[in-house]
Amino acid sequence: QAQLVESGGGLVQAGGSLRVSCASSGRTSSNYCMGWFRQAPGKEREFVAAISRGGGSTDYADSVKGRFTISRDNAKNTVDLQMNNLKPEDTAVYYCAAARNPFITPQQMGGMNNHFWGQGTQVTVSS
Repeated sequence: QAQLVESGGGLVQAGGSLRVSCASSGRTSSNYCMGWFRQAPGKEREFVAAISRGGGSTDYADSVKGRFTISRDNAKNTVDLQMNNLKPEDTAVYYCAAARNPFITPQQMGGMNNHFWGQGTQVTVSS
């Protein structure tokens, strides 16, 4: 069982940057793929980014490629999402996710929703 706690959300102007973090506990997080999803008001939750166990492989939604960077620090059991050049359409609650199966890859994680989830952190981008 993994416990995930997000932090770092907030309000930022369009074109600005924000970094959200996720602290994991309850199991050896380095054995599992981690990721970020988001849910905007009135919309379904969507995949944003994922990173492999060792951090050597990543995957991104097309909408954030070139603007967002996912990283992890296995010594600290944290996963971060650096968001640059933010747009109003990036406004959403951002959820940290941890794969349940150690064999899931970042490329697979986006197409699944059976993960461990954090409580979410709000990111609001004003125009």
